[in-house]
Amino acid sequence: MDIVEEIKSRLNIEDVVGEYIVLKRAGRNWRGLSPFTHEKSPSFIVSPEKQIWHDFSSGKGGDIFSFIMEMEGIDFKGSLEVLARKAGLEEKLLNTRNITRKSSINKERLYEILELATKFYQVQFKNNQMALNYVFKIRKYTKETALLWRFGYSPINGNELSQFLLKKGYQLQEIKQTGLVVAGYKGDNDMFHHRLMIPLQDDKGRVIGFTARILDDNPKLPKYINTPQTILYDKSRHVFGLHFAKNAIRKHGFAVLVEGNLDVISSHQGGILNVVATAGTALTTYHLKTLARFTTDIRLSFDADQAGINASERAIAIASNAGVNLSIVNLISGKDPDELIKNDKEKWLQSINNNIYVVDWLINRYQKIYDLNSAEGKKKFTDVLLPVIKNLKDEVEKEHYLVKISEIIQIDRQALDKKSANYSNVNPILKKIKKNNEVINRDVQELSKIEDNFLCLMLMRPTLRDLMQSMKQAMFYKKESINLFKFLRKNLSFALNNLTTDASLFSQIDISQNYVKIELLLYEELYSKIDLNDLFYEASFLRLRLVEYYVKIEKEKIKKEFSSASEDEVVNILSRVNKLNALLNRFKGANING
Repeated sequence: MDIVEEIKSRLNIEDVVGEYIVLKRAGRNWRGLSPFTHEKSPSFIVSPEKQIWHDFSSGKGGDIFSFIMEMEGIDFKGSLEVLARKAGLEEKLLNTRNITRKSSINKERLYEILELATKFYQVQFKNNQMALNYVFKIRKYTKETALLWRFGYSPINGNELSQFLLKKGYQLQEIKQTGLVVAGYKGDNDMFHHRLMIPLQDDKGRVIGFTARILDDNPKLPKYINTPQTILYDKSRHVFGLHFAKNAIRKHGFAVLVEGNLDVISSHQGGILNVVATAGTALTTYHLKTLARFTTDIRLSFDADQAGINASERAIAIASNAGVNLSIVNLISGKDPDELIKNDKEKWLQSINNNIYVVDWLINRYQKIYDLNSAEGKKKFTDVLLPVIKNLKDEVEKEHYLVKISEIIQIDRQALDKKSANYSNVNPILKKIKKNNEVINRDVQELSKIEDNFLCLMLMRPTLRDLMQSMKQAMFYKKESINLFKFLRKNLSFALNNLTTDASLFSQIDISQNYVKIELLLYEELYSKIDLNDLFYEASFLRLRLVEYYVKIEKEKIKKEFSSASEDEVVNILSRVNKLNALLNRFKGANING
């Protein structure tokens, strides 16, 4: 039995999920409120029989590993470690990894490759005027800083780095394992081209990867890219700048955590050394636990824009798990630490020292957002704050904030205590973060739910599959949905007799067993007690919704083309729009005619 299956055999999914969500028995399954949306009626289902969970409100689902990944904001490797600890298999996991690494990978050679790559990029940097101008004139870094942080430059074309390393006697497979070479449609290529290269180093100063900043701000390219996940580089754990900052953190007794790597470098250039970053990824429990080895006083200074504020809020729940005292740095001026340091490093130092404890910061923030003279405002204010306070470890601290909130909203303490008792003593999910593409995300989420519901009917009710014949695979969004649609349309009489024996069949068409289990759970919860005639109308309705979304998405694409289209292209575009309208009308007519 491999480690994944052994973890599943030792842990009950309802117990793992129950540490985060209050679950109540509902027949064979368990039910609770979604941690991903603000629903009031529980639609989050856990099936012990199938060892699967599904959230009907967001459309998310999976096994215990995917649940931990969602809740903790970590990758599969991180979830494996979390669950191995819960299952008492941490030592076995460590032994398994040690055997695998010793047999297949020489880590020391990977460190050598990355060290050579760093030197290669440094030589290229000295000879590239654009990179030199960006570092010294635009960012105003000193030569000492560039040398200390080992700035480099990746050549604009070709595979110069990989050719250099091959000539040094390293194998292509070894180079790939460092993330320096990736597979492309034309073969293997260097990962980085025409970028400022900054080495990512572990707490011992060894290079484990790179962060790369674009030099000409091409809007079609990402501003920063990092080394992908490798044996040496784990983005969910790596703290940028820690090898230079750890002594200063011990000396001052606190660490300042910023968003950007260049914020760290600017601060160190200004002489403020106890500053680190999360290297361009979301903050995780592991980042904070790494810092907790040196101090439990963590001061968060994320950008002052909405994204930075949202990230600060998300950090509150993570901090309570990591055993650190989190506070927020409010910048005196400037949109980010880098800008403030360049203008006035004394103000940066003042900002750091005028930090505010995270609960007080949260109270101040939501006092400004909600109308606390209204009942609705008081309700929303306490919805945000009471779960945070409930999760505090110290009883005196809890009491202090309950009294404070009672005074702010002028509500009797008994009412607060009664409401607070309704929250479970788990990590608070503060609020759903609104993103710039909120509407698109809502559409994608809704589309995902519709296609899952439609396909669960197609999977479990073969007599309904004629409804699929006039559909296109482009009407489905997710890869597994597309693959299941294609399979069922070609195999109209296929019946799922046994999930275990049919698993090999589904693996041939790239559909995971977890996905099939979720489809089964959906059918059981939504449709198992409905007769076939009603299911036909339900499936027809879902099909129409899928077509409507397909037409909507295609029209959005056409709309973007239209603004820059020539006269000849406009004719073609209008023809495509007419075809989409005709397609939609055909399916609407089919629904009406039954």
